[in-house]
Amino acid sequence: MSASLLIIDAMNLIRRIYAIQEKQNAKSEFALSATNNTACNALQKLLRAHNPSHVICVFDSHQASWRHQLLPEYKQGRKPIPSDLKAYLPHIQDAFYEMGIESLVTEQDEADDLIATLSHKITARQQRCTIVSTDKGFYQLLNAYTSIYDYFQSLHMDSYYIEHKLGMKIDQLIDYWAITGISSSHIKGVEGVGDKGAIALLQEYSSLQGMFEAENNSDKRLLKVQQQQQEALLSKQLVSLKKDIQLGFNLKDLRYPKN
Repeated sequence: MSASLLIIDAMNLIRRIYAIQEKQNAKSEFALSATNNTACNALQKLLRAHNPSHVICVFDSHQASWRHQLLPEYKQGRKPIPSDLKAYLPHIQDAFYEMGIESLVTEQDEADDLIATLSHKITARQQRCTIVSTDKGFYQLLNAYTSIYDYFQSLHMDSYYIEHKLGMKIDQLIDYWAITGISSSHIKGVEGVGDKGAIALLQEYSSLQGMFEAENNSDKRLLKVQQQQQEALLSKQLVSLKKDIQLGFNLKDLRYPKN
């Protein structure tokens, strides 16, 4: 039987649930307990909907990563995880474990890179992977074996859906973000081009490298990309997810339910 891995972007799920519970419960302990219960119910729904052979919840370490070394202002200004929720996370992880679901937490890697590594490892074996998240950065991982599921919209996304939605190929996404930047992460990209300009350039030159090599002095947007080549390459490095992190465990450790 072919394996299918369900990867849950845990903080993406939990923080959205907590934001709702925090508004509905005046006392922090009630909000945290309700978050725990709701998150466990969400996992049960996900397990029933996807029926995976393997499952894992990936948590952020909330520490500075290699991206901060390249760009000190990376994600600067983002609202940090509430301190009471951060302190409560081990209780949620214990609840997940009681359900037979392992949690992956590391002190040195971002959850996005861990998820990318897990996805790459299983799809390289031509086995299926579903990533549960609302983070658009995972679009770059979509392929014939990888899909994304938005739990809050009950929306299943594959490469065909995203390519049609965005008007570009999956393998062009990283170059697109390298030009447009990602403002929420303080990744600047190339100034003066914009979203529509980036799409037009990719349609004309296919890739960022194609833009660097092109000779067209009449295209002002192309000239901006060429003049800001270093900025574009840095942005591309920052938005690219790592797929080669040493995990220290085997897929069989993630089997669900555990035998």
